[in-house]
Amino acid sequence: MDGESCIRKAYEYIFNSDFEAAIYWFEQAIAAEPENAAYYHKCAVSCARSGKWTKAKVYADVAEKLEPDNEEYRFHAQIIQSRLLLAEAQSLISDSTPNLNEAAERLRHAVALDPLSFDAYYTLAMVCQASGQLDEALDHAREALRLDPNHSAARRLFADISRKRRIARIRNTIRRK
Repeated sequence: MDGESCIRKAYEYIFNSDFEAAIYWFEQAIAAEPENAAYYHKCAVSCARSGKWTKAKVYADVAEKLEPDNEEYRFHAQIIQSRLLLAEAQSLISDSTPNLNEAAERLRHAVALDPLSFDAYYTLAMVCQASGQLDEALDHAREALRLDPNHSAARRLFADISRKRRIARIRNTIRRK
Protein backbone atom coordinates (compact mmCIF):
# COMPACT_ATOMS: atom_id res chain seq x y z
CA MET A 1 0.00 0.00 0.00
CA ASP A 2 1.32 3.48 -0.82
CA GLY A 3 1.84 6.19 1.81
CA GLU A 4 -1.21 8.28 0.92
CA SER A 5 -3.52 5.26 1.18
CA CYS A 6 -2.09 4.52 4.61
CA ILE A 7 -2.64 8.14 5.67
CA ARG A 8 -6.29 7.94 4.56
CA LYS A 9 -6.69 4.75 6.63
CA ALA A 10 -5.10 6.48 9.61
CA TYR A 11 -7.58 9.35 9.39
CA GLU A 12 -10.49 6.91 9.13
CA TYR A 13 -9.38 5.43 12.44
CA ILE A 14 -8.93 8.87 13.98
CA PHE A 15 -12.50 9.77 13.00
CA ASN A 16 -13.62 6.58 14.76
CA SER A 17 -11.52 7.46 17.84
CA ASP A 18 -9.24 4.44 17.40
CA PHE A 19 -5.94 6.21 17.90
CA GLU A 20 -3.86 3.06 18.28
CA ALA A 21 -4.93 1.89 14.84
CA ALA A 22 -4.32 5.38 13.45
CA ILE A 23 -0.76 5.34 14.76
CA TYR A 24 -0.27 1.92 13.20
CA TRP A 25 -1.37 3.26 9.79
CA PHE A 26 0.82 6.36 10.13
CA GLU A 27 3.71 4.00 10.78
CA GLN A 28 2.76 2.03 7.67
CA ALA A 29 2.85 5.25 5.66
CA ILE A 30 6.31 5.97 7.07
CA ALA A 31 7.45 2.48 6.10
CA ALA A 32 6.14 3.03 2.58
CA GLU A 33 7.78 6.46 2.24
CA PRO A 34 10.54 6.84 4.84
CA GLU A 35 11.70 10.21 3.50
CA ASN A 36 8.28 11.88 3.82
CA ALA A 37 8.57 14.29 6.77
CA ALA A 38 4.83 14.97 6.82
CA TYR A 39 4.11 11.34 7.69
CA TYR A 40 6.46 11.46 10.67
CA HIS A 41 4.88 14.73 11.78
CA LYS A 42 1.35 13.35 11.54
CA CYS A 43 2.37 10.27 13.49
CA ALA A 44 4.04 12.46 16.13
CA VAL A 45 0.85 14.49 16.52
CA SER A 46 -1.24 11.35 17.00
CA CYS A 47 1.24 9.91 19.47
CA ALA A 48 1.23 13.15 21.45
CA ARG A 49 -2.57 13.24 21.51
CA SER A 50 -2.50 9.69 22.85
CA GLY A 51 -0.03 10.63 25.58
CA LYS A 52 2.80 8.62 24.01
CA TRP A 53 5.26 11.45 24.47
CA THR A 54 8.49 9.49 24.05
CA LYS A 55 7.28 7.93 20.82
CA ALA A 56 5.98 11.32 19.67
CA LYS A 57 9.42 12.81 20.29
CA VAL A 58 11.10 10.20 18.09
CA TYR A 59 8.77 10.91 15.16
CA ALA A 60 8.85 14.68 15.67
CA ASP A 61 12.64 14.68 15.68
CA VAL A 62 12.77 12.73 12.41
CA ALA A 63 10.27 15.10 10.79
CA GLU A 64 12.34 18.07 11.90
CA LYS A 65 15.56 16.41 10.69
CA LEU A 66 14.05 15.71 7.28
CA GLU A 67 12.75 19.30 6.95
CA PRO A 68 14.84 21.47 9.29
CA ASP A 69 13.36 24.72 7.96
CA ASN A 70 9.76 23.70 8.63
CA GLU A 71 8.56 25.94 11.47
CA GLU A 72 5.53 23.78 12.23
CA TYR A 73 7.67 20.68 12.72
CA ARG A 74 10.16 22.56 14.88
CA PHE A 75 7.38 24.06 16.99
CA HIS A 76 5.72 20.70 17.52
CA ALA A 77 9.03 19.07 18.44
CA GLN A 78 9.55 21.82 21.04
CA ILE A 79 6.09 21.28 22.53
CA ILE A 80 6.77 17.57 22.86
CA GLN A 81 10.20 18.18 24.39
CA SER A 82 8.61 20.59 26.85
CA ARG A 83 6.06 17.98 27.86
CA LEU A 84 8.80 15.40 28.41
CA LEU A 85 10.76 17.86 30.56
CA LEU A 86 7.64 18.52 32.61
CA ALA A 87 7.22 14.77 33.18
CA GLU A 88 10.89 14.46 34.19
CA ALA A 89 10.51 17.36 36.62
CA GLN A 90 7.39 15.85 38.15
CA SER A 91 9.29 12.60 38.63
CA LEU A 92 12.14 14.45 40.34
CA ILE A 93 9.64 16.21 42.62
CA SER A 94 7.79 13.05 43.61
CA ASP A 95 10.96 11.04 44.24
CA SER A 96 11.57 9.87 47.81
CA THR A 97 14.36 12.46 47.97
CA PRO A 98 13.06 15.29 45.77
CA ASN A 99 15.60 17.20 43.72
CA LEU A 100 13.92 20.59 43.45
CA ASN A 101 16.90 22.35 41.88
CA GLU A 102 17.10 19.87 39.00
CA ALA A 103 13.30 19.91 38.65
CA ALA A 104 13.36 23.72 38.46
CA GLU A 105 16.01 23.63 35.73
CA ARG A 106 13.94 21.22 33.66
CA LEU A 107 10.83 23.33 34.18
CA ARG A 108 12.62 26.53 33.16
CA HIS A 109 13.70 24.79 29.98
CA ALA A 110 10.12 23.50 29.47
CA VAL A 111 8.61 26.99 29.65
CA ALA A 112 11.30 28.32 27.32
CA LEU A 113 10.30 25.67 24.77
CA ASP A 114 6.56 26.07 25.33
CA PRO A 115 5.65 29.46 26.77
CA LEU A 116 1.96 28.46 26.72
CA SER A 117 2.37 25.48 29.08
CA PHE A 118 0.18 26.20 32.08
CA ASP A 119 1.33 23.00 33.78
CA ALA A 120 5.00 23.89 33.45
CA TYR A 121 4.51 27.40 34.87
CA TYR A 122 2.27 26.18 37.67
CA THR A 123 4.67 23.40 38.67
CA LEU A 124 7.65 25.75 38.45
CA ALA A 125 5.84 28.20 40.73
CA MET A 126 5.29 25.45 43.29
CA VAL A 127 8.93 24.32 43.08
CA CYS A 128 10.25 27.86 43.46
CA GLN A 129 7.95 28.46 46.40
CA ALA A 130 9.15 25.26 48.09
CA SER A 131 12.75 26.36 47.47
CA GLY A 132 12.12 29.77 49.02
CA GLN A 133 12.49 31.64 45.73
CA LEU A 134 9.34 33.65 46.29
CA ASP A 135 9.90 36.39 43.71
CA GLU A 136 10.45 33.87 40.93
CA ALA A 137 7.58 31.73 42.23
CA LEU A 138 5.25 34.71 42.08
CA ASP A 139 6.27 35.49 38.50
CA HIS A 140 5.54 31.92 37.40
CA ALA A 141 2.26 31.72 39.32
CA ARG A 142 1.22 35.01 37.68
CA GLU A 143 2.03 33.57 34.24
CA ALA A 144 0.09 30.38 35.01
CA LEU A 145 -2.91 32.52 35.97
CA ARG A 146 -2.55 34.55 32.81
CA LEU A 147 -2.77 31.31 30.84
CA ASP A 148 -5.72 29.96 32.85
CA PRO A 149 -7.39 32.73 34.88
CA ASN A 150 -10.10 30.42 36.23
CA HIS A 151 -7.78 27.76 37.65
CA SER A 152 -8.67 27.80 41.36
CA ALA A 153 -5.53 26.02 42.56
CA ALA A 154 -3.37 28.50 40.65
CA ARG A 155 -5.27 31.36 42.27
CA ARG A 156 -4.67 29.87 45.72
CA LEU A 157 -0.99 29.33 44.91
CA PHE A 158 -0.60 32.92 43.74
CA ALA A 159 -2.31 34.22 46.89
CA ASP A 160 -0.20 31.96 49.13
CA ILE A 161 3.06 33.04 47.51
CA SER A 162 2.03 36.71 47.70
CA ARG A 163 1.24 36.34 51.39
CA LYS A 164 4.54 34.57 52.14
CA ARG A 165 6.45 37.20 50.20
CA ARG A 166 4.78 40.04 52.16
CA ILE A 167 5.60 38.30 55.45
CA ALA A 168 9.22 37.77 54.37
CA ARG A 169 9.55 41.45 53.45
CA ILE A 170 8.10 42.54 56.79
CA ARG A 171 10.52 40.24 58.66
CA ASN A 172 13.46 41.61 56.66
CA THR A 173 12.39 45.17 57.45
CA ILE A 174 12.16 44.38 61.18
CA ARG A 175 15.60 42.67 61.17
CA ARG A 176 17.23 45.72 59.59
CA LYS A 177 15.96 48.00 62.36
